[in-house]
Amino acid sequence: MRIVVLAGGIGGARFLRGLKAASPDSDITVIGNTGDDIHLFGLKVCPDLDTVMYTLGGGIHEEQGWGRADETFTVKEELAAYGVGPEWFGLGDRDFATHIVRTQMIAAGYPLSAVTEALCARWKPGVRLLPMTDDRVETHVLIDDPDAGAGGAAGRAGRKAVHFQEYWVRHRAAMPAHAVVPVGAEQAKPAPGVLDAIAEADVVLFPPSNPVVSIGTILAVPGVREAIAGAGVPVVGLSPVIGGAPVRGMADKVLAAVGVESTAAAVAQHYGSGLLDGWLVDTADADAVEAVEAAGIRCRAVPLLMTDEESTAAMAREALALAGEVQA
Repeated sequence: MRIVVLAGGIGGARFLRGLKAASPDSDITVIGNTGDDIHLFGLKVCPDLDTVMYTLGGGIHEEQGWGRADETFTVKEELAAYGVGPEWFGLGDRDFATHIVRTQMIAAGYPLSAVTEALCARWKPGVRLLPMTDDRVETHVLIDDPDAGAGGAAGRAGRKAVHFQEYWVRHRAAMPAHAVVPVGAEQAKPAPGVLDAIAEADVVLFPPSNPVVSIGTILAVPGVREAIAGAGVPVVGLSPVIGGAPVRGMADKVLAAVGVESTAAAVAQHYGSGLLDGWLVDTADADAVEAVEAAGIRCRAVPLLMTDEESTAAMAREALALAGEVQA
């Protein structure tokens, strides 16, 4: 079976580990979000691609879900001693090596897709990991400017756009997001292999990744949404919202920015029946099944907490089973 998965960071990576266990003989292609990419200390950092690569390659810091295991932070501490920031973004010494190699290869003329393939040659994640695009796309968030003062904060003049990483990591999404913009997406092209993988897939899966800044950003690249909608294969998603709250992170903040309620049914309706064929909600949201199916999307309620690899594999099996049901 040829499976295409659109993936963000921690949730997508952990789901992929379960999917590999559930369907070990499948050919899995991962289209990774690059809207979170950021340039720091002169280096190109790709948080979501690296989280997938490290998680599936056995190098991830399991407890936090991002960064390297057994990490040290000597370089970061030395940079801070020189007064060089930002201090709020934690790059470890082992992680720095990945970003140095990536930046050197890009400077030598290699596209991000080729660089990602080269990095994966070390980690052997067991999937084909493709960036959504080789072009530069950065997700920005419009927020009230904390430095504008009380007089200007209420109006547009008191707002500013910040990189998603600054909003998410530095500010911990503590303030409302007024808009989420994948800057550069409209001019971007899908990376080599992305459209071919979708065209050749037997099923497309949306893991419980952020529907706005992870999967939504991938779908913003011209041609990707259209390719998935027109592929003629089952498209099944898993809700990242359980009981009206995100399972992890602060997805409710960015959902509100695009006018979507933080509920399992609302996220399914946000994707729409023109894209989704099937949708899994948690058993806690069983009452959402009727509303999702009324929107033209087949829906089932199953346990959706990724507490360990087996529970995650069970989720993946349910997703593939629903894909088979939709196709039948």
